[in-house]
Amino acid sequence: MGLAHDREAWRELIDLDALSRWMNREGLGAGPIEDAATLGGGTQNILLRFVRAGREYVLRRPPRRPRPESDEVMRREMKVLAALRGTDVPHPEFIAGCGDPAVLGTAFYLMEPVEGFNATVALPTLHAGDAALRRRMGEAIVDGAIALSRIDPHERGLGDLGKLDGWLDRQVPRWRAQLDGYAKFDGWTGLEALPDVDAICAWLEANRPATMQPGLIHGDYHLANVMYRNDAPELAAIVDWELASRGDPLLDLGWLTATWRDPDEAETRVSVTPWDGFPSLEEIVDRYLGATGRSAADAHWYSVLAPFKLGAILEGSHARACAGLTPKPIGDALHAHTISLFHRALRRIGR
Repeated sequence: MGLAHDREAWRELIDLDALSRWMNREGLGAGPIEDAATLGGGTQNILLRFVRAGREYVLRRPPRRPRPESDEVMRREMKVLAALRGTDVPHPEFIAGCGDPAVLGTAFYLMEPVEGFNATVALPTLHAGDAALRRRMGEAIVDGAIALSRIDPHERGLGDLGKLDGWLDRQVPRWRAQLDGYAKFDGWTGLEALPDVDAICAWLEANRPATMQPGLIHGDYHLANVMYRNDAPELAAIVDWELASRGDPLLDLGWLTATWRDPDEAETRVSVTPWDGFPSLEEIVDRYLGATGRSAADAHWYSVLAPFKLGAILEGSHARACAGLTPKPIGDALHAHTISLFHRALRRIGR
């Protein structure tokens, strides 16, 4: 019910006449906006595909109930996408954006449509029927992270994106504080309901790399946030750039290993079906390190940090559900995922 409601939310939230007037000022076609329809996928933002003067566009704006920072997130996304133009990082091509909420009520931007599919939704017949092709799909997502790791934010005009000073030192305290902060929600089951948080944090602090190699990071890099070409195993685009920032690109590799299938887990989370053919965890790490020359020890540290960070974020939904602020089934499912992520981190430190 909620998803169907959200798919029609654009009719209330996007004034096509106001959008047309703005596009006129930007020199983006003329005449009426036609064939407007929302795109499926994530529920955090609204994507509206439409045609004007024979050209297709996709508009991206915050959800029906924007967060206080939503407009700034939109402005950051459009800045990053514009900066990636002409690089070998697969991404949606940025057309134009408006950071002023006076036009449509929130910041928004236009991008070229991406022709492709999300592998976590379903595989086309071509990809579903060929394990060798699926292996190349796994290699392609690693290659996307490799390409992103080579972007120099300063050269691309992104030198003010995020704060680098103390970036490494902030990671563990930041996400431990996030967990501790959930105590404000009545009924939250607390740290005692989670695997050994103290052991994870202690290991991360004791083994923190001495230095970092700053670069551009996606911040939420996994199979659900890439689109593949319909006719090949290569990436069509990396999407959902709302967490993009400067930091150590090894975090994107860590995020990939936090969300990749781990055969050591009793209950594996298979994000793509069929899974056979996809490279193993070890193979995706080896491919990344072989191409970037990064340290295996540093990569291991990020492979522990990433599941800890992701779990700390997901546990927030459980805490809010305990307080009756979000649906309990969603909170319970994400709590179970947090537990599995923390167990994954503990196995990686030998606990």
